[in-house]
Amino acid sequence: MEVSNKQVIFRDYITGFPKETDLVLNTSTISLKVPEESNGVLVKNLYLSCDPYMRILMRKVPDNNLFTCYIPGSPITGFGVARVLDSGHPNIKEGDLVWGTIAWEEYSLITTPETLIKIEHTDVPLSYYTGILSMPGMTAYAGFYELCSPKKGECVFISSAFGTVGQIVGQFAKLTGCYVVGSAGSKEKVDLLKNKLGFDAAFNYKEEHDLDAALKMYCPDGIDIYFDNVGGKMLDIVLLNMRPRGRIVACGMVSQYNLEEPEGVKNLIQVIYKQIRIEGLVFNYYHLYPKFLDMILPHIREGKFVYFEEINEGLESGPSALIKLLSGRNVGKQVVVVARE
Repeated sequence: MEVSNKQVIFRDYITGFPKETDLVLNTSTISLKVPEESNGVLVKNLYLSCDPYMRILMRKVPDNNLFTCYIPGSPITGFGVARVLDSGHPNIKEGDLVWGTIAWEEYSLITTPETLIKIEHTDVPLSYYTGILSMPGMTAYAGFYELCSPKKGECVFISSAFGTVGQIVGQFAKLTGCYVVGSAGSKEKVDLLKNKLGFDAAFNYKEEHDLDAALKMYCPDGIDIYFDNVGGKMLDIVLLNMRPRGRIVACGMVSQYNLEEPEGVKNLIQVIYKQIRIEGLVFNYYHLYPKFLDMILPHIREGKFVYFEEINEGLESGPSALIKLLSGRNVGKQVVVVARE
C-alpha cells in the first residue's frame, strides 16, 4: 500500500546564514512494505532532532571526511525516533521503537538498519531519545568522562553551555564535584544555567567586551577543563586562562559554521607552555551506550537531572525549528514532533 509522505527538502548549498526558505516542504508517496529480499526497515518517524552539526552538511564540499553533505532536492537527515512498521532485518521487529539517523519525512525506508538502536526504556519521554538519551547525551558523557578525566574540585568551563550537550556536561561536572562555569548568549539562558542547572557561575558572552577579564573573574585560578562548543575567539582567549596540564575537548565550532573564511587561533603556543591536551570529539562511542544508560537513567527517573526541550508540532514546523537553533534563539533542545504515535 502506498501513502502520501510529507518531506522537508534541502533546496541548495548555502553560504552565510541559513534561512527557512533554504528548506521546502514536499509531498511524495511511499510503500509501507519493505521490498522483498531486503534487510531494510520501514519506519514511521515520530520525533526529529535539530542539531548544530546539521549546518555543516549544508556546505557544498565538507571540510572533512566525517560527514556526507545533504543533496539538493532530497530530504535532509538527522537523528530521530521512529516506530518500525515493517522489517526485513532479523534483529528488528514490527512495533519496535528505534533511534538513529533518519530522513525528515513522515515515513522512511532505512536500508542500513544496523545503525539503529532499539529503545528499551519507555518510562521516560520518547523525545528524550533525540537528545539527552541519544547522540547529544552520549557526546557529553564520552567527552567529559572519557576525554577530560575530571577530578573533584577542578574548574570546568563550558561554552554554549545552554546547548543540549552543554547542559548535560555541566550537570555531569557538578555530579563529579567540579566548579562549573558556563557562557551563553542571553540573560535568560544565563539565569537558567545558574538557577536551574546548578552552574556555579555563568555569563552572557555578548555583553562581555573583554572575554579575558571575564574568564579571570569567573575562573580566577584558571581552567582545568574546557568543553569547547564554539571555537574561534572564545577558544583563543581560553588558551590564555588554562591551567598547566589542562584538557580541552573540541566538541563543536558553532562560531565558525557560517563563515566563508574561518577565524585563526593566535594563542596556540600556550599548548606548549602549559602542556595542554586538546582532543577532538566525534560521535563514535556507541560501545559505551549501555554504561551511559545505567548511569543517567536513575538520575532522570529521580528528577535529579534537569533537561530543557522546545517541542515543535508537525513536520511543517521543522524548517523554523532548525533555523531557530542555528541562529541561537532556542531555549532548550529543539524537537520536531512528526507524530505522537
